[in-house]
Amino acid sequence: MTTPVCTSATAAQFTSYVRARGPVLLRTARSLTADPCDAEDLLQTALTKTYLAWERIEDHRALDGYVRRALVNTRTSQWRKRKVDEFACDELPEKDAVPAPDPAEQQVLRDAMWRAVTRLPDRQRAMVVLRYYEDLSEAQTAEVLGVSVGTVKSAVSRALAKLREDPGLVPVRD
Repeated sequence: MTTPVCTSATAAQFTSYVRARGPVLLRTARSLTADPCDAEDLLQTALTKTYLAWERIEDHRALDGYVRRALVNTRTSQWRKRKVDEFACDELPEKDAVPAPDPAEQQVLRDAMWRAVTRLPDRQRAMVVLRYYEDLSEAQTAEVLGVSVGTVKSAVSRALAKLREDPGLVPVRD
């Protein structure tokens, strides 16, 4: 096969056509594929084929039809060449679904936790609320309360130990 000679007039005509009709042709390509990136590749391939046949196309008013046919033919060829990784089986493989937590049980746990937090001494409660309910860092918590980061760390550690031993949370943990 001989490579067509690219004249500047041919290149200019082709460039003009692609600029004018590219968006419409891209929509056509997207309708043929599920992936936008594959659609762009498909259009590029079809436009390459069109460019190579540019001099042989007699009626340039019918270029859209030529490119559409190239899109469909290229997509059909890709589809035929695709590798199929699916296998027929008697039963559908189902993943064991992890049951969603019961909202009522979650609310019971949140309520029990909040009651336990309210039983903490004021300073520890403030630090736990800022750290875990307001999601502040240790440094931010220290800044808000006007204490050192070390004070926050030790007070939160003691508060968490009290929460672990809180009798109101024992039935929830079982």
